[in-house]
Amino acid sequence: MAVPAPVLTMSGIGKQFPGVKALDGVDLRLSPGEVHALMGENGAGKSTLIKVLTGVYPADTGTIELDGAGVAFGSPLEARQAGISTVYQEVNLCTNLSVAENILIGREPRRLGRIDWRRMRARAAELLSRLELSLDVAAPLSSYSPAIQQMVAIARALDVDARVLILDEPTSSLDAGEVEQLFMVMRRLKEEGIAILFVSHFLDQIYEISDRMTILRNGRLVGEWPTSELSQVQLVAKMIGQELDALERLHGAARVFDRPLVEARELGRAGAIEPFSLTVHEGEVVGLAGLLGSGRTEIARLLFGADHASTGEVTVGGAPASLRTPRAAMNHKIAFCSENRKEDGLVPDLTVRENIILALQATRGWTRPVPRDAQDELVGRYVKALRISPPDPEHLVRDLSGGNQQKVVLARWLILEPRLLILDEPTRGIDVGAKTEIQRLVAELSDGGMAVLFISAELEEVLRLSHKVEVLRDRRLVAELPNDDELTTDVLTETIASGGRAS
Repeated sequence: MAVPAPVLTMSGIGKQFPGVKALDGVDLRLSPGEVHALMGENGAGKSTLIKVLTGVYPADTGTIELDGAGVAFGSPLEARQAGISTVYQEVNLCTNLSVAENILIGREPRRLGRIDWRRMRARAAELLSRLELSLDVAAPLSSYSPAIQQMVAIARALDVDARVLILDEPTSSLDAGEVEQLFMVMRRLKEEGIAILFVSHFLDQIYEISDRMTILRNGRLVGEWPTSELSQVQLVAKMIGQELDALERLHGAARVFDRPLVEARELGRAGAIEPFSLTVHEGEVVGLAGLLGSGRTEIARLLFGADHASTGEVTVGGAPASLRTPRAAMNHKIAFCSENRKEDGLVPDLTVRENIILALQATRGWTRPVPRDAQDELVGRYVKALRISPPDPEHLVRDLSGGNQQKVVLARWLILEPRLLILDEPTRGIDVGAKTEIQRLVAELSDGGMAVLFISAELEEVLRLSHKVEVLRDRRLVAELPNDDELTTDVLTETIASGGRAS
């Protein structure tokens, strides 16, 4: 099928920041009535390209054309007025205001110098009906789900007669039903002739909704393809610049684990997790599988001493261990990477070096600072080993991509040379390239003798990495399954659904 003339063309876009060439000769073309996926690893240049398009940053080189006419927006407001609207992952709405106020804020209809509330509510309802939504537009936005708030943000974007709609990670906080609702709206807008630029790290969603894709790598254009002509394996290879067997399990031949490192016996916490028994051997990767709220994180927090157990006991290396505080767990060489790296893992206003050195400094106490030359040597080693980008230890960690922030948290704990590394959703919210690097790192650490407790909502990832899988449901450990050739995602799903009972 012939691609219609583009409504938007970006040609040879270049953008440089101090020490970083973020974009280097990037092209992008969007056609009316299509969903176009913008793909690439974290740090590939996707966000910078969107910000250049919408007037947040000026381009250093290149041109932008809208309907064949050259444009150069000086602000997001100018871009919106020209018909280019953006809805970001973190919806920028005022939840204390009504739905109607959020949709028309700054553009309220007025009569005799005052807001015409009746007309405003009618206009808001009209915009929502375009998305096949019927809401009480006078109700506060806070009374609606994140999915509905996302739709309200889209309705606001459409009020300026949008011809290009940019959706930047809109599904990251939505469940499956809410995603399908969003996709229904996207298809409707596509039928109206709107060009939609869609950014997501969920590959299945990309293949379900997009017509074409543009791939970036390291700030450069890799190419543009119809989605139907590129397999997921080919897409991943082009994003990371190397071939990848998406289904391979990272561990080789079966290994025998006969040296228990951490043993929990009837360990539990009232109201959080039922008593469970669990053994993690040296060099073993133990996966925790279960639905959200099944008790995976609760197990991790008990073993790290972040929460106090109300029953049971723990041994480390065969000796009783009192893991009542994180400091006690660290003294036993247990490390924990929380699932919420931004709130529990990183100090955003500190540098990469300062963030990496935090745990080591904590073990020494603040009266014995780590010498600066030792800091530089250690941090430099792990920045290089984990390929943290940009490789500048003095870069503020808040300015790094999600994948590189996750590597900083990992580096912090690896400096301590732990015997047990607990990873709670270490690849959530990061691109496939960074995800692959972290998965390979876990396999390498295991091969080197480190034990790993690995938590992920992605069952394929659990199978790819684990030697055995502990299955949880309703805050109970219901099954332990060896990761052999007979264990599949279907078996895991059935075990979770049945609560470990044989079907």
